[in-house]
Amino acid sequence: MAFELPELDRKETQRAVESALEKYRLFKYLTIEEREVSTTSHIDDIGGGRSNSTSDSTGDIAIYNADQQEFRKKYCERIERAVKRLPKMERFLIEERYMVEESEYITDYKVYCFKFQPPISAVTYDKIRWKAFYKLALNLNIAVTKKATF
Repeated sequence: MAFELPELDRKETQRAVESALEKYRLFKYLTIEEREVSTTSHIDDIGGGRSNSTSDSTGDIAIYNADQQEFRKKYCERIERAVKRLPKMERFLIEERYMVEESEYITDYKVYCFKFQPPISAVTYDKIRWKAFYKLALNLNIAVTKKATF
């Protein structure tokens, strides 16, 4: 029984993984703006509200705030678990380039020249990064496969 790894669309897969890592940074380093309940009353001319249904806005907002925080936490943990499964060099590259708070200001050049000891070439960096992206895309189920052409 043979198992073949799928052939991925390199640009689209890279875009998907970078998007997932950007979402990770947003969730990890930005605080959520919690919703608050309006404490002013609202007078309805007709009475009973528009749909004759009652609502618990305080409960709805509390549930939303709790769910958002839990969703963010689980998303970050999922990304971190996937990155921890990578080999050492791939993990180091992803963590130093994409998972730090100031990663928008760090260039690939800074990573392969100054973070790696000894420094590595741009070609080697690209190979390591693509291997990491490939594994992350498959692990996170965000891989974009190539379309079959006939």
